[in-house]
Amino acid sequence: MLSEMNDIPIKIVAEILGKSEQFVRVGLQQQRLPIGSAVKLSTQWTYHVSYTLLKNYIGEERMKAYEKIKN
Repeated sequence: MLSEMNDIPIKIVAEILGKSEQFVRVGLQQQRLPIGSAVKLSTQWTYHVSYTLLKNYIGEERMKAYEKIKN
């Protein structure tokens, strides 16, 4: 269940939003998606997506609907 995850994978976030993984990564890098953070370590980016922030962004009903079809 997603609510038990500390960090939602980019692939799942992209699926929930109906966007590409690259869209999610760039949105986090540019601080345009209020669902987590992106940090550049040397030459590589790392990402954190918060379950709570993602749920607040898309709405609780949409999050529940996604979790229902995936379980």
